[in-house]
Amino acid sequence: MVEGRLNLEPEVREIFQSIDNGRNFLLSGGAGSGKTYSLVNVIRQAIAENPTAKVACMTYTNAAVKEIEERVNHKNLNVSTIHDFLWDSIKHFQKELKEALIALANNEEVTRISIEEVNPVPENYYAVLPDGVQYKEFVRIREGIISHDELLIVANYLFEKYPKLSSIVKDKYKFIFIDEYQDTSKAVVETFLTHFKKSKRTNIIGFFGDAMQSIYEDGIGNLDDYKGDDAEKVNEIPKKQNRRNPQLVIDLANKLRTDGIIQEPSADPKAPNMVGGVIKQGTVLFLHSTDGYINKVEAFLEANYAWDFNNSKETKELNLTHNLIAGKAGFRNLMDIYDKDHILSFRDRIKKYIKDNNVAADFSENTFGEVIEALQQGKGGRELNAVRPTNTMQVFIDGNAELYNYAKSLKYSEFSKMYVDKDQLLDDKKQDKDDENKKGSKRDNLVKHLFKIQNNISLYQNKKYNEFLRATDYHFKITSIASKKALKENIESLVNVGDNTIEQVINDANEKRICLIDDKLIAFKENKEYLYNRVKDVKFSEFQKLYEYLEGQTPFSTQHKTKGTEFDNVLVILDNGGWNNYNFGNLFLGTGSASVLDRTQKIFYVCCTRAKENLAVFFHNPDADVIAKAKVWFGEDNVIDIS
Repeated sequence: MVEGRLNLEPEVREIFQSIDNGRNFLLSGGAGSGKTYSLVNVIRQAIAENPTAKVACMTYTNAAVKEIEERVNHKNLNVSTIHDFLWDSIKHFQKELKEALIALANNEEVTRISIEEVNPVPENYYAVLPDGVQYKEFVRIREGIISHDELLIVANYLFEKYPKLSSIVKDKYKFIFIDEYQDTSKAVVETFLTHFKKSKRTNIIGFFGDAMQSIYEDGIGNLDDYKGDDAEKVNEIPKKQNRRNPQLVIDLANKLRTDGIIQEPSADPKAPNMVGGVIKQGTVLFLHSTDGYINKVEAFLEANYAWDFNNSKETKELNLTHNLIAGKAGFRNLMDIYDKDHILSFRDRIKKYIKDNNVAADFSENTFGEVIEALQQGKGGRELNAVRPTNTMQVFIDGNAELYNYAKSLKYSEFSKMYVDKDQLLDDKKQDKDDENKKGSKRDNLVKHLFKIQNNISLYQNKKYNEFLRATDYHFKITSIASKKALKENIESLVNVGDNTIEQVINDANEKRICLIDDKLIAFKENKEYLYNRVKDVKFSEFQKLYEYLEGQTPFSTQHKTKGTEFDNVLVILDNGGWNNYNFGNLFLGTGSASVLDRTQKIFYVCCTRAKENLAVFFHNPDADVIAKAKVWFGEDNVIDIS
């Protein structure tokens, strides 16, 4: 056996057998199986056996990139997100990039890439493009700027059309490993497993992941179309151990899996789910009541099972959506501004009407109110309804008459361009200043500014004084004991925000030089005046609640966001929040749409397998058939009515 392989775990030895045979491989492992541990060992061994070869490792998030970089620090290893890897592979081929954008814009089947005003797009459309085609956070196809989704389409097109591109990448990287493959786009998998074959060069593509943890709409989900025993097919290597969950959670999770993998406790006596060489049993509970009060559920678990919902590191409550959490976590007003503003919904309805009906009028100098008036004039019946608010919009408008009148006074050309989305408020992807070339957080510049202020407050409160001094805009003025004393007074007055509004705190932090108002915030106030005016009157203490939630300092998390994490105690709230993509009732009954059932089963599997000690599931007012199925899955004694 090759030196060093003897000490590797069996699945990793099998991977290297596959590599020796020149075969691409897939390591399939359930939750808690130690897939990242295997990936790290594969990378280390590949470098040890091929000291001059370069290895590319791609994963889904910047956080995962950093984790792998920290565990394997080697000059021959390039760790990145899939998007960054693809962009680095194609960005220098500007002539081909421009040609691809034009070809795709002229392709009616590619809806994401179009230049509406020009059809067909001429071949010389991008002849003058000073900075070439660029990859950014936002998309402006007219200016040659593509974002995440367009990049995948463009890269797939280029790798399909130019086999030489595959040769270049294969020559550069002997090994390409893709972590969390199930979340990877179909276009990306097609690039590596179909288009790469057009090149005569050889390399190894390795996938790591779990089909049961495929919880994102745009992920491939599984490699069933590519797996097989033939040399040309991807060789699947299952990893059946579970190092995280207690026995009862493993038993439940095995009932939920649909891919044939039956997990078993790890044989390693040092695994987290073992004590003295024996697997922990844990608890699994199915709780239900007729009233649906979550605080009653929490009280029951605290009183009978010693759960502590004040300890956010040990105990998490998982809900399907941020909207279901916003009220409980204390940021309902901010959530509603970014996600439930039906004046903006009405504006979008007007925009769509203008576009769909090719309205040729020039509204560049009109207010939003004047545009509504012009479109409604002389219309009746169905035609008029098309340019009036829907019932839901009208209820919101009636309840916010002053806000609606203000919106009508705004210049339509600017108001119509203002983009508002809950991701701008809730995105928690961190972005280091050193990573400016990476695509980072979707937070808007107002939310980013508020985060800066609260960061400074938190650093001071947590006695991280050196970090606080570096972060504050006051640091260059500290020249004496008096200036230190003044800074202390300034920050302490800011800590006690009381009922101050967001705008009051922004101005206060600026005056006290804790966080200066910068050009980005000034531009935000000008370009998104409507949104700024809505947010500025919310209490800053509500933003602090949002900050705590996004920083993981509350017991709440969405079910999607919890993937990859683990906690001692996990409470799963089975409420789809009016989201038709999921149906927890049908999950227990095995009925309804196959795609909704599959999606719900996977998110439920992910939630249950976060628990290191105890799992509780709460279902509001289930019918008898759901309770009967719960008794099969959880055990008769573990299904409890807490009404």
